[in-house]
Amino acid sequence: MPKSNKTKLAVFLLGLMGFWAMGDNYAASPMLVDIARDFSIDIGTAALSVAAYMLPFGLFTLLFGPLGDRYGKAKIISIAAFGTAIFSCLGALAFDITSLALVRAANGALAAAILPVTVSYVGDLFEEPQKRMNAIGSVVGMYFLGAAAATAIGGGLSFFGSWRLVYLAYGVAELIIAFLMLKYLTFAPGTAKTIGLRQAYANAFAEPYLLKTVVLLLLVGFAVFGSFTYLGDFLVNMTGFNIFHVGLIMTPFGLAAYIGGQKVGDIRQKLGPRIMLLAGILGMIAWAPLGQWPGLYYIFPILLVFGFAFVLLQSTIVTTAQQQLPKQRGVAMSLASFNMFIGGGLGVLINKHLLACWGYALIFLIASLAILITGLLAYRLLLVARP
Repeated sequence: MPKSNKTKLAVFLLGLMGFWAMGDNYAASPMLVDIARDFSIDIGTAALSVAAYMLPFGLFTLLFGPLGDRYGKAKIISIAAFGTAIFSCLGALAFDITSLALVRAANGALAAAILPVTVSYVGDLFEEPQKRMNAIGSVVGMYFLGAAAATAIGGGLSFFGSWRLVYLAYGVAELIIAFLMLKYLTFAPGTAKTIGLRQAYANAFAEPYLLKTVVLLLLVGFAVFGSFTYLGDFLVNMTGFNIFHVGLIMTPFGLAAYIGGQKVGDIRQKLGPRIMLLAGILGMIAWAPLGQWPGLYYIFPILLVFGFAFVLLQSTIVTTAQQQLPKQRGVAMSLASFNMFIGGGLGVLINKHLLACWGYALIFLIASLAILITGLLAYRLLLVARP
């Protein structure tokens, strides 16, 4: 197989794995209603299963980036893929919210390797920055297409079967892709002589520009993941639709992230730092009015706009972070994912209390302001970006 075709296939398989791994988490959004009913708990408590996935995901990314640099990125990705497939299947056997949260925590810890190590692996495949950004944007777009499509997939399987069937289906899909990756990924040795967690992160913390860059993803995770988790239940309440139809309604977010992700490098080349201003303003305009329920027909365009704004922010920030540690992209991506998913987990927990006290409107308003602030800060940061 020609090298260019093998590279394209590798990027596709990694994006597909991300589609299911990320969807594995976000399939919970439309299922929270059924999970809450089955376990006789409220929506906020059921959402703890989402936080239980996100927080270990964020924490364990700090381990897997250096492991990928030491032992080879493809090897770590494959081990994590098989692990997350197994624990996805085990989620179907949960008997209460505690057991579900524990299984999801283990799943999140293993899945922590997939996004950061995958993006650093893809970064190694391309030398030209524009092509690298487009490839990373394509993979990230597949991840969040999976996140949005999960609402339809999860909602459909839950509606016609059971929420337990959703976790089983995701586990089987991940297992199939894990076997395909064994055949088609290039298993190169690691670039670091030792794991050296202390030294690896000492190098990272010696780069103040890198730290300023990745911390922006804390806000991105808080705004996007923290609010999107509650969107399914919000739409059920507003429309009266079943979770399958709500899942379909939420899918444009991922479509926009996927399509926009493939062009983010080209857009960045044309707009420069202004791409961050555009993303922040678009995200704020789309998300702020959502809690006031402007109507069902408003939902489709705002999900497209919000998904586009998200992928512009996330892909640009990630690529900028990678440029600061070109020989330790795994470490850079670990810090990036740590911030994004810790932010997401905190967003879920904080929004649980906001929902109980003030309702959905404040959740979406605060998320929109967080997106705007991220865009403004990222714009200022990129104005002084190092080559």
